[in-house]
Parts: sequence; structure tokens; C-alpha cells
Amino acid sequence: MSRIATFAGNWKNWKIWGVPLIGMGAASLFALGIIFWGGFNTAMEATNTLSFCVSCHEMETTVFQEYKQTIHYQNRTGVRAICSDCHVPKSWIHKLVRKIKATRELYHKAMGSVDTPEKFEAKRLTLAKNVWHEMKETDSRECRNCHTIESMSPEFQRPRARKQHMSAMKVGQTCIDCHKGIAHKSVRQLLSEEELELIEKPDPSTAFASIPQPFLDSLKRVEEKEAAEEKKRLEEYAAAEAELEERVKTAVATELAKQAAVTDNNTSSNSDNATVDRDWSGVATSNITLFYPGQASFEWVQTGKDHGGARAFLKGGDRCATCHLKEVKDMGAKIVSGEKLEPTPIEGKRGSIDVKIQATHDDENMYLRFRWKNDKHSPVPFVDGGKMDPANQVKLTVMIAENNDDDTAKVELVNRAGCWVTCHHDSRYMPHKPNAEDMTKFAAEVDRLELEDGITKYIKSSRTKIEVKGRRGKIRGGWEKLKDEAELESLLKDGSFLDFYRYNSGEDAQNGHVAASRMMKDKGEFSATGSLEGNIWTVTMIRPLNMENSGDISIVPGKLYTFGVAIHDDFTDARFHHVSLEYYLGLDSDQAEINVAK
Repeated sequence: MSRIATFAGNWKNWKIWGVPLIGMGAASLFALGIIFWGGFNTAMEATNTLSFCVSCHEMETTVFQEYKQTIHYQNRTGVRAICSDCHVPKSWIHKLVRKIKATRELYHKAMGSVDTPEKFEAKRLTLAKNVWHEMKETDSRECRNCHTIESMSPEFQRPRARKQHMSAMKVGQTCIDCHKGIAHKSVRQLLSEEELELIEKPDPSTAFASIPQPFLDSLKRVEEKEAAEEKKRLEEYAAAEAELEERVKTAVATELAKQAAVTDNNTSSNSDNATVDRDWSGVATSNITLFYPGQASFEWVQTGKDHGGARAFLKGGDRCATCHLKEVKDMGAKIVSGEKLEPTPIEGKRGSIDVKIQATHDDENMYLRFRWKNDKHSPVPFVDGGKMDPANQVKLTVMIAENNDDDTAKVELVNRAGCWVTCHHDSRYMPHKPNAEDMTKFAAEVDRLELEDGITKYIKSSRTKIEVKGRRGKIRGGWEKLKDEAELESLLKDGSFLDFYRYNSGEDAQNGHVAASRMMKDKGEFSATGSLEGNIWTVTMIRPLNMENSGDISIVPGKLYTFGVAIHDDFTDARFHHVSLEYYLGLDSDQAEINVAK
């Protein structure tokens, strides 16, 4: 017995098989600790598997089905992010805390809080807000297990994504601020504007001290690549156009010879011979792209739950072109197809139009020349005959707004949004257009605004109030909240309006302005001509630099003006046009995007 165990003396010296009992106890506890730890950690990790997460029908039949349709489930690289990758921290302490919090889910499972699709949908926004707030508090910690801005390459991102990621580093925004609804049904639009403002507010403490150099290097490479591609595209376009230019010159020479043989009064009211023989060969060309806007009203632009760029636009001072200039073709394609913002798509209608603009002036006039490719006819499905405006195959409109001397806007936000400030949610063919009863109710306003064709364009300052957000089901816009005549007259005197010029292919040219509505007046000395030669439309406009009539803007050296272009092609009307973003126009100005050179 003594060989096996020794219990004599102090208990601390007791031994079994020659091993001190206290040491054996410590070793046993250590071994048991390892077993317990391993078992506990194994069990905890078992609750992180995809099969465990979707083992209850509440998850399997709802969010799991949504998740399977996203890039996090199946993608070209074969790297899958499962539930725990996004919802469970990697570090052990944070993971344990999350697991303790998750015991609440066992309670709700037992209580049947979301055991039917109807119950789940009723709580979906609350559940989503809980996740969003937690991710906001941790600076999107779980997102950054896989994604970090520092390791992103702008070369493989769309232009707006590059811009947003650069901005996020500078101001302190986190992943969840922009990327809600990427794995499940999006309910961001159900947030109130106040909630949206709070949850997406930047946190300066997370801003980067400097932009990582690899990000800047990648950005430089992609910008150089895009510039080279654009140069090549323009060279190819110019080469294809050269032959057409020769044909046009021959046709013009023939036409001039014919005109010389007839009397001076045998000319069309929609033409001006001065535009026919002007030499444009030495005038620089600006290339812009017009896109199809659908029902994207100015109220939509300013509402965060509709438009993700609303904060940058309203609070950051960004222009529309700041984010969207390089993606207008993609935007137009998405909208024209009916994927968003277009409830009545026109099959076959193109999403964008590339337009070449030349601008020059002499001591008296400004000359604008526009060229773009024609397109095949795509009948409008909701109009008899398929043509909204049978008299005009093409209409080209230019709108110009005068800025203040410090280049701030005379018309609120026009220097950031351009012509968009005139497009409202209650205009014709828009979501909140008034019905016949509304028009009758406000007959006096209808009469004052000359609205025989419905609500067209107007600016915010011509109304006593504009409903922007549409909270609690309110109608967005404010067409009927018209200011009195004295206030409206002061807008024209102060230059708070948009000057409006239009070429019509089948009717006389028009001159007007947009303030309380789109008002047409005597075109005066403005003239416009146009022609379709081969597959190219060419439109030339002439307008005096100095115009003194009410509703006209004089173009003077040293100032920048906000400039926008719209084209109604293929016999369309109203909002079914293509529009440009805002550009700055000036006489002999190196700061102008549309430089009118002498």
C-alpha cells in the first residue's frame, strides 16, 4: 500500500504512485479545463455554421431565400460569406458577448414572435434597424473582416463607387451607411428622413488622416485608362464623321446656289441662312452625354430614402455631375428599361445620346451647334400611332441660368442640379400629377399659369411651399401654391429664372423662360436651324449676347452660367426625353465646361 499511496505527514506531501496529490489534482483540473474549453468552443462554433443558422423555418423560408440570390452566396470567385461572417464577431470576447445577446432570439423562438411570414414582415424593419445600429457602433467591424477601403482598387469600381469610397475615408463614413440590403430585402426606404439622417451621419473620429497611396495609385491608373479610351472613341467618331462632313458641305453649296436663284422672301420661318454657311472647322468641340431620366423629380433627388446621394448633394455641396458624370450611360440604360424610375418603358428606346457641342461668339451673338446620331423609331405604347408629337421628330432645348457674381445660384440649387430644379413630382406624367378634380379646384391657378397641357416646369421660389419628402402620404411638389403676381414679377427682375430656347424640327423655333411655369414668348432675334444628313442630326442656334426683354438672360464676359440641354427624339414629348447634367458656360473662360470662344 505504501508503494501505491503515501498519506503520512502533512497532506500537501501526500502522494499516489509517487506523484504529489496536489500536482495530480492540478493536472486533472487542467485536463478537464481543456476538455471543457474545447467542448464549449466547439459547441459555440457549431452555432456559427450556415446549417445551424437556417435550421429554424423562420430563417430558412425568409432571409435565407433572399440571401441565396445575392453575390455573398454565389459569385465568380466561389468565396461565400455565411450568416456568421456578417453577424458574429471574429474575436473571442466580442463573439462571446454576441452569443449572450443571441439568447434573446431563443426567447422569441419560443414565443413564436416571427414564426409566420406575416409576423416576420411586420418586424422586419425593427430587426434590420437593430443590426444597422450595432454595425454603426462597431464601425462595420464584421464587414471589414473581408472588406477594407485600404485594400480596394478603384480600377475595378464604378466611378460613383470610387467617389463614395474616397468621400467615406475623408469624412468618416462606414460600410453600413451605404450598403444596407445587400444580403436581404432592402427596407431602407421605410426609414423616416430623421432616422436616415441619424444612422448615416458621418463620424469624424473614423476619418482617415490621409488617403492610402495604393488607392491613389489605382485611381490614377483607371483615370488615365478611361481618358485614353475616350480619346480613342472620339477619334473613331471623328473619322466616321469626316466623310459625312464632306457630303454636308456639298449639299450646303448646292442649296446656297438654289437660294441665290430665288427671291429673298422664299425662306422658311424656322431657318436662318446665317447658320447654314458658318465655318465651324476651327471651333473646339465639347462632348457630353444626355440620358433618360424617367420619373426622377427634383423632390426625389433631395430625399435620402429615394436617392442615396441626397446627403452629399444637400449637405456636402456636391453637384449632380460630381457623382454621376461618368455613369450617365449606365443610369440611362437602367431607367429606360423600367428597372427603376420608369413605370411605362418604351421598348427599343435608347438610354443615352452622345452629343457634340460647339460654342462660339462674335461681338453681337452666341452661336451653338449640336450634333448627334439619329436612332430607329420606337413607338410609344400608350399613344395612338406611337408618336407623342407627330409634328416634330426632334426638339432640342437649351436652358441657361444666371449665377450671382460669386457663382452662387440665383435660382436655388440650379448651379448644382441644373435643369432638374424645374422638374417636379406633380408635373404631367409624374407620380403626383393632379387629376381633373384638382385642376378644377384650383381653376384660378390653372388660368394664371396657362396650363392647357398640364403641369410643365416651374422653380421652387415661385411657390409659397414645396413638399419635398412626402411624409405621411403628402403629395410631393407644390404646383398650386402659387405666389402673387408682384412676387413672381420680382423673380424675373432679379434674374431668378431659367432662360429657355428650343429648336423644333417641324415648327418654328421658340424662346421662353421657366419661373412660375414654362412660358413662351416672341422669339425675337433668336433663330435655330436643323437637318438630318445621313444618320447625323445637326442643329445650330443663334441668339444675341445682350437681351433686355423680361425673361431673357444676357451673356457677359467674366461670369459663369449654368447650362443644360434636352433632346426629345423620335416624336416624343414631356418627360420622355434625354437630358444632360449641369454644365457651366462662359465667354472665353478656362473655368467653363462649355467655353464659348470668340
